[in-house]
Amino acid sequence: MPAALASGLELSRAYYEHVVRPLLHRHTPGLPHAAARSGSGSDVLGFDDEQSRDHDWGLRLTLLVEDGRATEIDALLERELPPTWDGLPTRFATTWDPVVRQRVEVAPAAEFAASRLGIDAARLQAVGGDGLTLSDWLSLTGQAVLEVTAGAVFHDGTGALTALRERLAWYPRDVWLYALAADWSRLGQEFPDVGRAGLRGDEDGAAVIAARHVRTLFHLAHLLHRCWPPYGKWLARSSARLPGGDRLRTVAEEVLAARDWRARQEALAAAAELLAAVQGEQGLPTLAPATEPFHERPHIGLRALPELLAEQIRDPAVRALPIGAGTAEQISDNVTVLVDAAARRRLVGP
Repeated sequence: MPAALASGLELSRAYYEHVVRPLLHRHTPGLPHAAARSGSGSDVLGFDDEQSRDHDWGLRLTLLVEDGRATEIDALLERELPPTWDGLPTRFATTWDPVVRQRVEVAPAAEFAASRLGIDAARLQAVGGDGLTLSDWLSLTGQAVLEVTAGAVFHDGTGALTALRERLAWYPRDVWLYALAADWSRLGQEFPDVGRAGLRGDEDGAAVIAARHVRTLFHLAHLLHRCWPPYGKWLARSSARLPGGDRLRTVAEEVLAARDWRARQEALAAAAELLAAVQGEQGLPTLAPATEPFHERPHIGLRALPELLAEQIRDPAVRALPIGAGTAEQISDNVTVLVDAAARRRLVGP
C-alpha cells in the first residue's frame, strides 16, 4: 500500500502489522500489548488530508504495555526499527519534540490516558469508572477524551485499552444533563441579542453574536448524541457525522450567510428547534416550541430548557453546581487553558 494513497489510520495499521508486530514477535514473543493509533493528530479523527502531512504525520503508533516494560520496549524499537518503511522515515521530529526519534508512543495504558486527560492513572483504572470524581468529569474536554477513545485499535491483548475506552464512553447521566443545561443556558443568555444588535443597525455585531451561537449549537449537538466534541478546528465537520448533522450544518450555514438580522435570528431559531426535537428523541424532557418572542420586542428568545433539564438531576453534588457554568470547555474556549489539565481543573473546582 503506497503511503501516498493511505490515510493516517491505514498507514498506522499497516506499519503495525508489517513492521512493529513482527519485530515484537522476534524479540519479545508473547508480549501482552495493545496497539492503536490514538493521541493527537487529525488522522486519529479520520480528518487528515494531503495538507496534514506537513507536520506530525507519518509512521506513528500507540503501543501500550504493562508491568514496567515501556522503557525496555521503547529502546527496542529505537534500536531495531528500520530507517524507513513504505518510503517514509520511521524517525522524525515533531512540533512538540525536536529530537529525531522513532514515533511509536510506548506507555502503560492508564499512564497514556492520564497524559491526555490530566486525571490520575489510579483513578482511571478503578473498575467501572467509580474512581473518577465529579471534578474529573467536569475538567475533561471532548478533544482530550477523543485522544484516548477515538482512532483505531489494531490489537488489544491485555484488554486495558478497551476497558479505558468503555469507562470514558460518556458522562454519567447527571453530569450529561448538567452539561446540556449549560449549553442551552449559554444560548439563552444572548439569543435575543442578535435581534437587539440588528435593530440598532449593528449588523456586524449581530453576526458576531450569531456565530458564537453556531459554535455552541454544534457543541450541543454532540452532547445530545453522546459524542465527544473535538476542538474548534473539527467541530463543524464532526457535526456533519452526527445523525441529522447535514440538516444542522445547512441551518448553520444559513445563519452565517444571512445578510440581515431578521433572517439570521430566524435561522438560529430553526437550529434551536431542531436540537430541541433531538433532545426529545433522546428520551429527555424538551419544549415545543423551544423558542418564543422576547417580551414585546421583535427578537427571539429561548424558553426554559436549562431549568427543565436541571430538574432531572438527582445527584446532590451535581444539583449544587451553578446551572449555566458547565464543564471546563463550556466555561472557557481559551486554547492555552483547555490544553492545560491543571488550568481546567481550576475552572471547575478541586
